[in-house]
Amino acid sequence: MIPIEVGEPTIQRQMFDLTLNEKSLVVNLDLVSELRDKSKIWEIACKLRVSRRYNTKVRPRSFQKEDLVWRMRNDMRKSEGKFSANWEGPFRVREVAKGGVYNLEWLSSKIVSRTRNATHLKFYYS
Repeated sequence: MIPIEVGEPTIQRQMFDLTLNEKSLVVNLDLVSELRDKSKIWEIACKLRVSRRYNTKVRPRSFQKEDLVWRMRNDMRKSEGKFSANWEGPFRVREVAKGGVYNLEWLSSKIVSRTRNATHLKFYYS
């Protein structure tokens, strides 16, 4: 209540009905679960739209054993200069592990020590 309402009652205070207010609060409490359900459905729909939009730009890559691939060069190439190659290879896929991880080997059958993710590889066309 603001100080002016103490001396002179406003229309809002004159029309206030405590029983009507309590009934309205009970009705609002009943509708809270329905409102939560609607907002949950809206959230799921928004996430689906965002994932569809994002996945349109994703290029899925999967390689099989014995495929020839290029490997993205690491950050060491920055010391070689701006015009150095971004990809190195070719490599042969030696083994396919879970989750899009690949073990590589040079064409001379020398094994590469680290595994690589599919995002760091691309097909080598000869």
